[in-house]
Amino acid sequence: MIARGVDAVSCDLLPSESPGPHIQGDILDHLDDGWDALIAFPPCTYLCASGARWWRKRQYEQALALLFVRLLLGANIPKIAIENPIGRISKAIRKPDQIIQPWQFGHGEVKTTCLWLKGLPLLEPTEYAEGREQRCWKESNTKDRWKRRSRTYIGIAAAMADQWGKNRYSDALATKAGHPRCRDPE
Repeated sequence: MIARGVDAVSCDLLPSESPGPHIQGDILDHLDDGWDALIAFPPCTYLCASGARWWRKRQYEQALALLFVRLLLGANIPKIAIENPIGRISKAIRKPDQIIQPWQFGHGEVKTTCLWLKGLPLLEPTEYAEGREQRCWKESNTKDRWKRRSRTYIGIAAAMADQWGKNRYSDALATKAGHPRCRDPE
């Protein structure tokens, strides 16, 4: 986003892996900070269909995860996009507005991704790639596998920035400038 000229701030419980303004903390503490837009990638651990076999044993955790998504979708922010794989959100909250694949954005991979949108247009495919490999499923079982599997493909991120950012919708993602809790990562 920032590379495309959008005044953007990331927020996560974890430290940022990229340079730029970052709030390390709970996004729920910042939903009323006057943002123009929110693009959220809530953890899919208790929500994605690939973990359905564990849902019965994790009903409490799933209920909390769904509450988190409801709070994000219900935030008083004019433009919202929530990204998550196919899973529980579609049945418990509502169907997604759009389902996309990395191969529609220049990556020869399959990873069905849902978008729940408010005040934003559907994301238009930018480059159809050859090949349809499920690389994400073949990730080796290491302690950071969850992080590697949850990364947003650069082609999808670029499409979000280009199509929802200031280049196309002038005020779509301009965030509150100079947020007091923003800091550059060390």
